[in-house]
Amino acid sequence: MPRVADVVAALERRYDPAWAQEWDSIGLICGDPDSSVSHVHVAVDPVEVVVDEAIALGAQLLVTHHPLFLGGTESVAATTPKGRLVHRLVTAGVGLYVAHTNADVADPGVNDALAKTLGLSGVRPLEPGTAHGLGRVGDLAEPISLREFVAAAAAALPSTSWGVRSGGDPARRIATVAVCGGSGGELAELAQAAGADVLLTSDLKHHRAAEALADYGVALVDAAHWATEQPWVARAAALLVEDLSAEGITVEATSSSIVTDPWTLHAHSSEES
Repeated sequence: MPRVADVVAALERRYDPAWAQEWDSIGLICGDPDSSVSHVHVAVDPVEVVVDEAIALGAQLLVTHHPLFLGGTESVAATTPKGRLVHRLVTAGVGLYVAHTNADVADPGVNDALAKTLGLSGVRPLEPGTAHGLGRVGDLAEPISLREFVAAAAAALPSTSWGVRSGGDPARRIATVAVCGGSGGELAELAQAAGADVLLTSDLKHHRAAEALADYGVALVDAAHWATEQPWVARAAALLVEDLSAEGITVEATSSSIVTDPWTLHAHSSEES
């Protein structure tokens, strides 16, 4: 029977912990490396509904993109929501492994999955000469307007109440697209240098977006954080099965499609067209 340690080793060959940012919290968060595992479940967020799903599926290891304790913790007592999650996982015999910024920069990783979902070709690092840098840039099959690109992105990405919004001239010609799953507003200058017409990312703030539009002339598309990273989940599960199979190790890997984006309602003014 495969062990948790075997799965962790395969994950870390794909998502080297050395690639993670210093502030990140990755790796095996709870669970025994020597425990047996036959079923791995992959998701974006380590939240209650995902933990419930993993347990219901009979998984022995939950792999998530987002950390459980990103800001650090001094206690896992079951007096807090996160502490209760740890107790639920341990009681059910389910380990938790996190691949975060190391999965963002991996090739293939979070950004490659996002680029593929958007139908980009010739995908390459956003910053030339970096094998494991944030962001990717690629080309559309044919140029379209920003308005058309936003509609296509909304149709291609997993649906959330947040939707997809953009900054820039709606009629602008879009041929080359830069992407960064999660928070990537600081990459507008790199997107311009890479020849991108638009940067698609998430968590854009008012002042940063206004300055980027003015300073770099790149259109901006702001999608839900969860939606830009969700495409990686199924790809990561498939690659894990493939990698372990090459070693003669058989595990089942499933991917969660539960929408865990924290924003659940979006309303427009009645005067808005």
